[in-house]
Amino acid sequence: MATMLVAYDLNRPHQDYANLYRRLEQVGSNWWHQLDSTWLIKTTLPEDQLRDELRRHIDADDELLIIDVTSRPWAAAGFNSYDWLHEYL
Repeated sequence: MATMLVAYDLNRPHQDYANLYRRLEQVGSNWWHQLDSTWLIKTTLPEDQLRDELRRHIDADDELLIIDVTSRPWAAAGFNSYDWLHEYL
């Protein structure tokens, strides 16, 4: 199972992205979401399949970036949930 960084810019003001947020919570076994437009997700889906799945829940002019960050070096500051980061990154 991989840890995927999912980042996005949702460009349409006042758009309801509740379906996107629900899908992000469902696509993996665990997730972390402390930054407005960034999620870390434990999933079995490869990057391209995760992209295709999430694309259904955003507008055509939105941007979406997915990167496998499994076992990659990282650093952070200011978060109250370092436990998740230490366990899954």
